[in-house]
Amino acid sequence: MSHRLQLQGIFVTSFRQRHFSFFSPYTSTTTRVSFSSSSCGKNLQMEEVKVASDLLVGDPASLEKKIDAIRLGGPQKLQVIADFDATLTKFWVNGTRGQTSHGLLQQGNPEYDAKRQQLYEYYHPLEFSPTIGLEEKTKLMEEWWGKTHGLLVEGGLTYDSIRQSVANANIAFREGVSELFEFLEERDIPVLIFSAGLADIIEEVLRQKLHRSFKNVRIVSNRMVFDDDGRLVSFKGKLIHSLNKNEHALDMAAPVHERLGDMDGPTDDNSSLKKRTNVLLLGDHTGDLGMSDGLNYETRISMGFLNHNVENSLSCYQEAFDVVFVNDAPMWGVIKLVSHMCLSGR
Repeated sequence: MSHRLQLQGIFVTSFRQRHFSFFSPYTSTTTRVSFSSSSCGKNLQMEEVKVASDLLVGDPASLEKKIDAIRLGGPQKLQVIADFDATLTKFWVNGTRGQTSHGLLQQGNPEYDAKRQQLYEYYHPLEFSPTIGLEEKTKLMEEWWGKTHGLLVEGGLTYDSIRQSVANANIAFREGVSELFEFLEERDIPVLIFSAGLADIIEEVLRQKLHRSFKNVRIVSNRMVFDDDGRLVSFKGKLIHSLNKNEHALDMAAPVHERLGDMDGPTDDNSSLKKRTNVLLLGDHTGDLGMSDGLNYETRISMGFLNHNVENSLSCYQEAFDVVFVNDAPMWGVIKLVSHMCLSGR
């Protein structure tokens, strides 16, 4: 049995009742969703759009087969790979565009905050330029990230600046993120949070907003090294930017630290993750599908959060992702899907 979803006059075949009766809470409502003519996220506006569901599936038969395959493999073969900004976190917070983990940072030094903003204004358009080849663009991203990290060190970033920046930030997790992590933790299913941002800030957001840690959550991102006075002195390991955010960077994965400045403690060999060949991937951009590059997976279910430019991007997202969420949807649908994937019987 299937039903149809209407979004701005676009009808999309949704999902079969056999696996997805648990999505019934997504009923017809008038809700806010953003439309934008800019793929770079400028001039975003929120407008009232009436939708029948926050969840769309382009190929229900294919999704059913993938669910069955992952269920057959069991939780011991499953891992979750998730982007952070606008995937685990909300796109809209208190009626305005939520801040990213990188964008929320204030060094406590206006001169260096302004310099980092100037770098953003120069390099960000280049990141999405259709006329720049991948090799040249990769060099530009390495250049941008390197200069930004240099400014953070030169400008004297401290623990206190990070804590205060997060406390003042307009950032929030989607409803159900904590419950999702808990569900996965109970079944020893690892969660890899991939980010081209800063691991220490992501950890502080987790601490301040979720108020607990999860032993199954690891972060693959740029890590800071602080001196005894809580001052940033360098960065640890390889540089992770927007174009190399994938499982080739797996050796950077580390558990969430209890406090700012904690050193990495004992952790399981990250190579064990490569034995988990079934993947649930969560992202908000088609480029996030590359997060599983480097992993020789057997089955992957991808879930995309389409946060803006919905009218122009919906078709592209449905072709790229197995499941698409709109309207800043909560994580309840993801939890329901994972619970079906972890069922022992058919």
